[in-house]
Amino acid sequence: MALAQNVSKFLGEFLLHPTTTGAIAPSSTFLARTMVGWIDLPSARTVLEYGPGTGVFTGHILGRIPAGSKFVAIELNSRLAELFKRRHPGVTLVEDSVANVEAICQRLGLTSVDCIVCGLPWASFPEALQTRILDQMMSVMSAHGQFATFAYLQGLLLPAGRRFAELLPRYFGHVSKSKTVWLNLPPAFVYQCRR
Repeated sequence: MALAQNVSKFLGEFLLHPTTTGAIAPSSTFLARTMVGWIDLPSARTVLEYGPGTGVFTGHILGRIPAGSKFVAIELNSRLAELFKRRHPGVTLVEDSVANVEAICQRLGLTSVDCIVCGLPWASFPEALQTRILDQMMSVMSAHGQFATFAYLQGLLLPAGRRFAELLPRYFGHVSKSKTVWLNLPPAFVYQCRR
């Protein structure tokens, strides 16, 4: 019942705000495992999650980071932020745009971020916003930082999705793609990026 309610609310947010929500349903556990499975979370001191939505990836992240690590989620959509707070009470959540991540980190006293796990709808963003978010991200990421984000297969057909794929190697020394996660709605893959 809770899953059906989350899917219903997620779909509603997508219909109301398709450029900021970007998904018709929460990500699957299979996609969540693919997102975080390759990242060195056990060594991370500071981890950010961009666009956590209802918090599907969050539990997988929190289960792998060591005690004493700092974790901050950043969610722009206030309705999804409310669902996130119910699912993960006590977890630090900032309701703001990740395009302001440098100021957010300064405000929270975070000097360097080791890992960023991202659920943003890159294929719906204009080029200026894609670049601003990536520039801001690199300003807070450590020298050996890791970045995981996913894309839906159909997103590669969109100009913004192709442009994002072309931007990543300009920011990261190593960029690879996971196998397709078919058990997700819609099917997706993960960009695995290292500085």
